Amino acid sequence: MVSAEGLGRLAIVGIGAAVFAAVGIALFVVYPATLTELLGVLLVLVTLVFGLRIASNIAQTLFPGYDVAEVAVDGPISRDGGGGRMPTGPQSTPADDIVEQIDRADEDGSVDALLVKLNTPGGEVVPSDDIRLAAERFDGPTIAYTTDVCASGGYWIASGCDELWARDGSIVGSIGVIGSRVNASDLAEKVGLSYERFAAGEYKDAGTPLKELEEDEREYLQTLIDDYYETFVDRVSDGRDLDEEFVRETEARIYLGEEAHEMGLVDTIGTRRDLEDELAERLDRPEVSIEEFEPERPLMARLGTGAQQVAYAFGAGIAGLTDDRTFRLRL
Repeated sequence: MVSAEGLGRLAIVGIGAAVFAAVGIALFVVYPATLTELLGVLLVLVTLVFGLRIASNIAQTLFPGYDVAEVAVDGPISRDGGGGRMPTGPQSTPADDIVEQIDRADEDGSVDALLVKLNTPGGEVVPSDDIRLAAERFDGPTIAYTTDVCASGGYWIASGCDELWARDGSIVGSIGVIGSRVNASDLAEKVGLSYERFAAGEYKDAGTPLKELEEDEREYLQTLIDDYYETFVDRVSDGRDLDEEFVRETEARIYLGEEAHEMGLVDTIGTRRDLEDELAERLDRPEVSIEEFEPERPLMARLGTGAQQVAYAFGAGIAGLTDDRTFRLRL
């Protein structure tokens, strides 16, 4: 049985086709007597195709045919998906795009619920928090769902959703922060390189790989990591309604979905079909129609991202604390 929305879309497309076909015939067949009949027919067909596309877009706007929006956080999380000097990964997640998608779904009057699909090992701290905040802002039920990996930054995002669903074999957890630096001072000495410091501010070059790390610098960098970790624990504790000490006791371990469920890190174990059935029941309708929201990016931006994906070599989900990325921090 065809729904009222389906009939509405069909009617708009049909009317649009008739209108543009009539316009095409009038402009390119009847009126210009100097045009050949074949050329007129071709121009009518072009006008008809163009009109059908416009009518279809109008119908999609008036009768969208979906009631649940889905956004996918797939791969390491970074600010721009790898737009820096070192691409973060071939399929990294640009946080700004995800935030834009969630906000657009929130403004869409046809969207009654948000599904956040998570398959990520984590990534940069602030971009992960931006996505979490966008999920919290969404006006309606928000459910995070993972099939493979919801670790670190992914779990940070999940803490901003109403629930987290997973599969039995999903990898969940890793509630921790890691910082790293390369110590190349010995290598530099062997090849005849030396480090000469020009800096204003005692800790401006803390973590520079061409010199040994002083003890006070090590304490300074560890303090940064500890502060981020406390923020992570606080976000998870508040968002997931978990005791802070329990969160710390996980010690950044990862768990399979079933064990994570038993511990309270996951709300429900189920398949995608189970999740859709649950959403339909909560929204009080026979079934839900899910629309995957994608970023509205210009062609050149998409081409640039493709070039970065080809150029990808190694590394994932890395956030630099300094401009030259001598010390790296990630969830």
